[in-house]
Amino acid sequence: MAKIQPLPAAPSPPSSGDHRRGQQAYTVWMKSLVFNGNGCAVYGPDGSVAFRVDNYGCRGGREVFFMDRGGNALIRIRRKGFGMFRRWEVCRYEQGEEATPWFTVRRAKKGEAAVAMHGGARTCYRMDGCPARKTEYKVRGVDGAAVAEVAPKQTAAGVVLGEDVLTLTVAPEMDHLLALGMVVVRGLINRSL
Repeated sequence: MAKIQPLPAAPSPPSSGDHRRGQQAYTVWMKSLVFNGNGCAVYGPDGSVAFRVDNYGCRGGREVFFMDRGGNALIRIRRKGFGMFRRWEVCRYEQGEEATPWFTVRRAKKGEAAVAMHGGARTCYRMDGCPARKTEYKVRGVDGAAVAEVAPKQTAAGVVLGEDVLTLTVAPEMDHLLALGMVVVRGLINRSL
């Protein structure tokens, strides 16, 4: 089976005592690996499937599971509320058991989404972007600095591979699973999952 290679990310400068992973690029294909399923597949830097999301119900379902390549649930995303009170609650799994809620995402003004971590009343991250360009946006921290960026995937020759193939670049200080969870929620908000 052919591998899908993400574009190389710019290397981050090494620092002594830094145990975080460096900047990394993922390829997100907004199609399910299961025939007639709704979901997406996330390919790691080596081109193999790293994570997958499968929603066996209807598109934009009320509950979605983010899994590793072995099918073990890592994150559960649940849609709550209706209309302008709609939010997505995300819980993380630890050792096969569901842990406490991790973060909540709500729609904000002008196509943005606000992310609040569990236990905190304030917004910790914002996903900006324009509703007309659903496949291009940035995740920004409280200070406004971009910690993750999503853009349409392009080949080395500059050919865009389609609206459903994205490149996610995650900054070294950002939790990669948190960034991937936000991308999945954004897909649910835009009804592309």
